[in-house]
Amino acid sequence: MITIDHIREARERLGDTVHHTPLLESTFLNRLLGHRILFKAENLQKIGAFKARGALNTLLVLEERDDLPRSVVSHSSGNHAQAVAWACGLLNIPCTVFMPETASAIKQQATRGYGATVVTAPTRQEAEAGSAAMQQDGAMLLHPYDRDEVIAGQGTAALEVLEDGLLPTAVFTPCGGGGLLSGSAVVFRELAPKTALYGVEPVAANDAARSYRSGSLFRFDEAPKTLADGVQTLSLSERTLRYIRRTDGIIEVDETEIVYWTQWLTHLLKVTVEPTAVLGMAGAARWLTGRKKPETVLVILTGGNMSIETRARIWEHDLLQDVPEPGL
Repeated sequence: MITIDHIREARERLGDTVHHTPLLESTFLNRLLGHRILFKAENLQKIGAFKARGALNTLLVLEERDDLPRSVVSHSSGNHAQAVAWACGLLNIPCTVFMPETASAIKQQATRGYGATVVTAPTRQEAEAGSAAMQQDGAMLLHPYDRDEVIAGQGTAALEVLEDGLLPTAVFTPCGGGGLLSGSAVVFRELAPKTALYGVEPVAANDAARSYRSGSLFRFDEAPKTLADGVQTLSLSERTLRYIRRTDGIIEVDETEIVYWTQWLTHLLKVTVEPTAVLGMAGAARWLTGRKKPETVLVILTGGNMSIETRARIWEHDLLQDVPEPGL
């Protein structure tokens, strides 16, 4: 397992190639809820998501070892696809990404725009099988989360928070495959052990919660259906589950909460947030319910890439009339 030293090395390695993203805050939201909530704006990161960190760190580690691959392959429903394409483009490495046909057209287009060859497959399982077949033919598989270098790269987002001088009571981050949550677990368990750390996922895509509770991997047979397309993974990996067992748990939220907080955070923060990115806020709102003492919490906004179709579904009904309040 990696340590905080690996994440510090990743931070130095990435340097200014990725953004040190800002912490955003809404005084109006703080006043409504009675707590201080800060948002790590990874939706403003290169490629519009935190995934840029892990993909680039992996390739830079291989470059340091003089072991860059001749070609790279991966599978993803969106943001990791763009991250791999972007990172490979920086290092002039040919890249192929297998994406399920359900992946949003805008994310497929962006992945091609960064220089990758995109191959669509009918299902997520077939996308994974396609990337595995190319790996057998000699391409290097850059897995979305089941790799130490990826986890270390994602953990740099959490490290930046502490570098900025924030010591939150609790941290909330979306959980798909668990790379970001794993890296965050290393940072906060080693540098701020009193900070509570939670992953958040939709009830409809709760493989991480089931795995956390049972202590063994739960795997969906097919991709779960949720507006939060960034967490439609079939399962964690054994690697990420080991890290996630060090957190304080996985909070499950429903689709209504995802729609609600996508609308409200877009309105309050004046930035684009995709449905996956607001999972942390939905989880934080649940955690804060009933807490009288003012808390300072961190929510990691993981991305801001959203299709027109998803945007239309989010704004089908105006929920801005329902003002956030304690216990919502």
